[in-house]
Amino acid sequence: MSYARVLCVGLAGVAGHLVEVEADLSTGLPALALTGLPDTALNEARDRVRAAVVNSGRDWPNRRITVNLLPAALPKHGSSFDLAIAAAVLAGAGELPPAPLDRVVLLGELGLDGTVRPVRGVLPMVAAAARAGITRVIVPAGNAREATVVPGVTVRAVDTLHRLVEFARGEAALLDPPAAPETAEPPGPDLADVAGQEIGRYALEIAAAGGHHLALFGPPGSGKTMLAERLPSILPELDDDAALEVTALQSIAGVLPPDGGLVRRPPFQAPHHSSSLAALVGGGSGLIRPGALSLAHRGVLFLDEVPEMGRGTLQALRQPLESGRVVLSRARGTTEYPARAQLVVAANPCPCASPAGDHACQCTPLVRRRYLGKLSGPLLDRIDMKIHLLPVRAAQLTVATEPAEPSTAVAARVARARTAAAARWATGGWRVNAEVPGHRLRRPPWRLPSRDTAVLHDALEIGVLSARGFDRCLRLAWTIADLDGRDRPAVGDVCEAYQLRMGEPTTRSAT
Repeated sequence: MSYARVLCVGLAGVAGHLVEVEADLSTGLPALALTGLPDTALNEARDRVRAAVVNSGRDWPNRRITVNLLPAALPKHGSSFDLAIAAAVLAGAGELPPAPLDRVVLLGELGLDGTVRPVRGVLPMVAAAARAGITRVIVPAGNAREATVVPGVTVRAVDTLHRLVEFARGEAALLDPPAAPETAEPPGPDLADVAGQEIGRYALEIAAAGGHHLALFGPPGSGKTMLAERLPSILPELDDDAALEVTALQSIAGVLPPDGGLVRRPPFQAPHHSSSLAALVGGGSGLIRPGALSLAHRGVLFLDEVPEMGRGTLQALRQPLESGRVVLSRARGTTEYPARAQLVVAANPCPCASPAGDHACQCTPLVRRRYLGKLSGPLLDRIDMKIHLLPVRAAQLTVATEPAEPSTAVAARVARARTAAAARWATGGWRVNAEVPGHRLRRPPWRLPSRDTAVLHDALEIGVLSARGFDRCLRLAWTIADLDGRDRPAVGDVCEAYQLRMGEPTTRSAT
């Protein structure tokens, strides 16, 4: 037999596509031609596959070999096709019976010695195979635990090309995936560590309950970073659908934890303020990688020292914050990644950043405006709450008082508020108040009485509040009502939402 075909999967973003790997062996000068829009890493598979076959104790066919990757119009990236190419060539040469690999997806990178190495993106690849009706996959041993996350698929693992050949010949068995580890995930930072800052804690609770974006301004040491790092501790665990999305993104980026199981804890990404545009929103040549924004999907993206970041880098956040996805266009195609993350930004009030606050600042008003000018009006308009934190008093740090409320207590209130919101918006499929379109809140049956929203109408009329800000204040008001256990917001909730939106002092604080 001079022709053979096996199955593999190619990735375009988080979407996988079933790929048929064909091998045809014909007379002519010995060579291996690879067609089907392969990238550089895939073109180099010719040398890797040949060395792996020879070093696995198999004869390399001394013929002209053509390997085609179908569909030919779909760009192919990476080294995950190595194992499928080797199997197709060996099956075409008669070294490997093709029947045991019929309707089986093969994934893996080959070392020159014939070992099968782990690859990125196995989870979305296996999920794509399942959607295409494939029920059996063979993956590298290092990816086996990750692949078992997808339901309805039988997963087997290989560590060497030699083992795969012996399995096809009926001389050996494949490896079983390892069992899930029993160790519990270590706890993260707790809100009980934060001294004082009641208004900051309260804003954090609202942000967690409604999925709202948050900006924290204050002098060094006021607790901006501590509060932001503790936001994931009061967020609910990810449900199955969200956990699959987050785990798939981490698999593509190559940052999935070693156990390879579902990621249940909301992710937290805190890129350095010197990060590039590609590191923040994604990019790269060939296979476009997800950036920190997508890796924070269903979790928190924290930008500390945000005025120190490049203005162009910050402006790139505007569209993803509205749409919940990142669309990256290149000459060879477009890649889309989900990016529904909560944005938390932190900034000092000025470059000198005196710990004593504004009264000790040496900066001129012009310098202060230029410093915070990196946060443009359109970007700030997409942030729901702007909180100004005061310096922590000595008594709050040194005087023995009752311990601050822990994250578990706050998380219980957040969970109740989210449950109420999810039940209310179930018909629209929205999880939290921040996802509800503004027009739904401005129409019956959810429209609030005009007397309750008068403060928002007045601010909109005089230009203090934009139409986007009007809708975001309504969403905040619904979240405040949910935390208080009420069915609908009252006028006090709307006024409080407006104060949090505008960064004005509010009398409310976390209880």
